[in-house]
Amino acid sequence: MSEALDIFNSLLQLAVENKASDIHVKSNKPAYLRMHGRLEAVEMDAITDKQVLAFVNESVPAQFAEDWKINYQVDYCYNDLEEKGLGRFRVNAFYQRGTPSIVFRHIKDKPPTFEQLNYDATALLKLCELNDGIVLVCGATGSGKSSTLAAMINHINQNFDLHIVTLEDPIEYIYKDIKSLINQREIGLDAPSFSMGLKAVLRQDPDVILVGEMRDAHTFETAIHAAETGHLVFGTLHAANAQQAVQRLFDFFPPEQQIGMRRTIAGCLRATITQKLVSAMEGGGRVPVVELFIMDLLGRTTIQEGAFDRIPSVIEAGGDIGSKSFNKDLYNLIKAGKISKAVGLEVSPNPKALEMNLKGIFLSSGGIVG
Repeated sequence: MSEALDIFNSLLQLAVENKASDIHVKSNKPAYLRMHGRLEAVEMDAITDKQVLAFVNESVPAQFAEDWKINYQVDYCYNDLEEKGLGRFRVNAFYQRGTPSIVFRHIKDKPPTFEQLNYDATALLKLCELNDGIVLVCGATGSGKSSTLAAMINHINQNFDLHIVTLEDPIEYIYKDIKSLINQREIGLDAPSFSMGLKAVLRQDPDVILVGEMRDAHTFETAIHAAETGHLVFGTLHAANAQQAVQRLFDFFPPEQQIGMRRTIAGCLRATITQKLVSAMEGGGRVPVVELFIMDLLGRTTIQEGAFDRIPSVIEAGGDIGSKSFNKDLYNLIKAGKISKAVGLEVSPNPKALEMNLKGIFLSSGGIVG
């Protein structure tokens, strides 16, 4: 084993032992671990640019080596520690100011359960039982979208006899066939792109399709076609809330097509799940705070009319079908003692309303304010 591989393997093992989610390596500095959402420096010698470059050159799969040379950035999975039970690592290598850097994301070897994610999965379990449509998991990078989707796919795998095909960049969790048959395709290795891979999936007799990221109009249009022809499609989208998520779907299309897409999107969208990770009250770690927008007649009508600013009020009115606002979930988490009031107010999109909720001030209709 080369010096560079030995240094990085020791670092990655340290990260796993300390339950770090990410590892940051910048040339000529010690590494940093992201612990419970915050970066902490590792007490170690600086990792030189030559060591960083040597690690990437020795570990990057042959299929991606040309990308690294030409584009000065590359995504891939590092698997060398998997046999030691340390899982896999998603690698993003890149240059900054002419020197190489790497960010690793630790990928645990087994898909998580909803319980392990501290998730109230009542509404999500119902979404796993859908026969068709599109379900989007939204949030910023590092908000746990991949883990939530993995828990949903794993639940389907454990309970239903279905064919599941995933398109991922790169593959994160590895699934074992339980009741379902699962084929996992990695972009760049097994398929040239999300759009081309998704088009091919429709000829592979799938029941459930996971698209790692909705990146462009062609991918989303193909996802719509899949949903309209009897497939359940899961995907991720970078969006801060349901209203932004729905609006971003229309942003895939030029202005002259957007009005015509309202009925189509309203008809195939089943739910948006938007989440943030916040510090837990006890035992360290983080818990998800979730906004759920479950589609019903009111939600579909709102999208068809293009009245996106009404989506928050539609969510508030949809509690009986599983919809809930961020403030509603924050209220429940604070009352259950899972997060502190200070944390809840800090991450709330409407802290004044949350403060009123916590004081027991309710609307005349009986709903929680905010």
